[in-house]
Amino acid sequence: MTDASREHPTADWQSLQARLRTIGHRRLILVEGSQENTCTWMHRQLSRMNTSHSLWVGRAEHAEAVGLPHLQANHYQQWLGRETSLLVWDGWHGNPPDAFAALAGTLQAGGLLFWLVPPLDRWRHYADPDYVRTGLDQAEEHPFAARLAMVIGGDASIIRVQADDSGLVNWPELPAHTAGFTPQTTDEQQQLLQHLVRFGQGRRRRPLVITADRGRGKSAAMGIAAARLLLAGREQVLVTAPSRDNVDTLFRHAVLELGEELAEQSESELVSRPGHRLSYMPVPELLAARPAAEVVLVDEAAGLPAHWLRDILLGWPRVAFATTVHGYEGTGRGFAIRFREILDRETPHWRGIPLHQPVRWAGDDPLEQLVFRLFLLAAEGAVEPVPEVADVDIQPWVPADASEQELSQAFGLLVDAHYRTTPADLRQWLDDPCAQSWRAEYRGQTVGVLWGTVEGGIEAGLAEEIMQGRRRVRGHLLAQSLASHGGFPEAASLKTLRVVRIAVVEQARHLGIGRQLVDAAAAACRGQSLDAIGTSFGGNDPLVRFWQACDFRVVRLGLRQEASTGEFPVQMMRGLSDAGASLETQLRTRFARHWQVLVPRHWSQLEPVLIGTLGADLPPDTGPDNNDRRDLNSFAHGYRGFELSLPMLQAVSAAPGVMAWLCQQPDFPLWCRAVLQGWSWAALQAALLCSGQRDGEQRLRGLACQLLQNGPEL
Repeated sequence: MTDASREHPTADWQSLQARLRTIGHRRLILVEGSQENTCTWMHRQLSRMNTSHSLWVGRAEHAEAVGLPHLQANHYQQWLGRETSLLVWDGWHGNPPDAFAALAGTLQAGGLLFWLVPPLDRWRHYADPDYVRTGLDQAEEHPFAARLAMVIGGDASIIRVQADDSGLVNWPELPAHTAGFTPQTTDEQQQLLQHLVRFGQGRRRRPLVITADRGRGKSAAMGIAAARLLLAGREQVLVTAPSRDNVDTLFRHAVLELGEELAEQSESELVSRPGHRLSYMPVPELLAARPAAEVVLVDEAAGLPAHWLRDILLGWPRVAFATTVHGYEGTGRGFAIRFREILDRETPHWRGIPLHQPVRWAGDDPLEQLVFRLFLLAAEGAVEPVPEVADVDIQPWVPADASEQELSQAFGLLVDAHYRTTPADLRQWLDDPCAQSWRAEYRGQTVGVLWGTVEGGIEAGLAEEIMQGRRRVRGHLLAQSLASHGGFPEAASLKTLRVVRIAVVEQARHLGIGRQLVDAAAAACRGQSLDAIGTSFGGNDPLVRFWQACDFRVVRLGLRQEASTGEFPVQMMRGLSDAGASLETQLRTRFARHWQVLVPRHWSQLEPVLIGTLGADLPPDTGPDNNDRRDLNSFAHGYRGFELSLPMLQAVSAAPGVMAWLCQQPDFPLWCRAVLQGWSWAALQAALLCSGQRDGEQRLRGLACQLLQNGPEL
């Protein structure tokens, strides 16, 4: 097939697919032109093509006109785990980067991805419909899209079609491969199968964590292993994932492996002749019912909240997790870093198994390489010796103007430091007109980065309506949350820089670079007459302490857990102007008054160390009066019961310096659970915090005695 600028008959697409299958490649076909012409051209090609295993992403009526299954881009997770041979992506109806990257991974060898788009030279100013939901429609320019156009324009593997010019096609020269490509089990996949079967038959509490890029066969291996475990005598193997569609590949390979031993089959269950079962259950149902099973397999684990993964890990004897390393629903690297802490603590004998060799396409597949470049999926932070802090230079930085190397290093830091950093975050970072960033550089390498965005500045009338819960505007996450939940319209009307992300390369952490980045941002905020700098993050003790070291103070704790991490959002701020400092004080004072009422109702399961750190950060109460001190003395010496003393013990906890002192005591977890979080004596005993009510009360009395003798003055 030679280069030519002419419209070929559709048979050439089928011939191209056949050639690509033999070399294990997939290709992107960029269909440029007007919305009408690109769609008309695409319909003309599809009317004569083999469209089995195809998918149209865009408008339903366009898909129905050619008989293709239809999917809206924001429902892309429904197709993870499936395979396609032809994918049409109508870019005129939105291009969410997470969805595009994910669905590109469903294409098999020989697969074609048709992308219907405006001409490349219009991308910088093209108003992508997907921008509306992210607030990026307010931007005049879109550097992220311009960067995509630059990468695409320089990639010779892309087939470009000019739909406005009679459908001219630039046909590529294909590499000449002598040996035909066949999707087959790799040596790595065979070894994974052996590990999975041994794990499923072996000792308890030795979980596996399988990490791989898409197309490496991890889901297929899990399906084959599940079937072999049933055949070997396991009676119940459970499978879970973000959705049932994610495990299509797993179930398909399990069916093939069971063969004639398969007695019953439904959408969510396979039953072997002896009655052994492979069953799919959604995570909420799995954790609510807690059915007995010898083995639990979790696919697409990075798409699940960390607290669910922990509950699954601790709920069954043998659990294997599989996730995508350079993921689209949340990167597997961020997942691995965060989840590894839980694994090390709860199941130190866990084992990680990476897969590198592709199964469904060749290792030099052009489409995979292109998607990785477009969305920086392989971005990694710099690996440098521990820097001399005095030689680290911190300057304002614009990621949209950075070189590819600088941008890749900086984005790689965010990927490694945060549980979920996706291609959509890269777009938001580059395109948000309110974004401001700072870079820590050492010997030409990026060792730290801070990404912030200016929020607030909302006119007083609208800010009042936001505070009342009657209105909400796009963006302004921290400003609106503090206005509506904190109860102060000033939070929406004042201007605040919200720190969206901050990351420092691992070998340079704990050297103060993060604090320097925050100080540089705060200094710039003062120069711009901003009122405050703040942040919102999934609460954990080390992060709260980091922000405290940056002179931020707690102003709110969310009532609902974040879907991605299972943590409650902590919001902290540092007032910079007089108005900002006044708002910080008002928010903190009001939250401190509400704190103890909310703890047992909403945060009864928070770790005591975090409750202690947050409580110690809040403004203290006025302290106990003479009656409280008398009751505390009576409780300490056994003259007054716990239940009658509970209101007084809660009041004492909020006295100046008391929470910070309590946090240092060995029995603080018991005090926190019993006094602040409202646990029953049965729950305290089950958590091994005491051997029963008598023991618990005795230890609390002892702690009260120490408080009277050695604690802060009451």
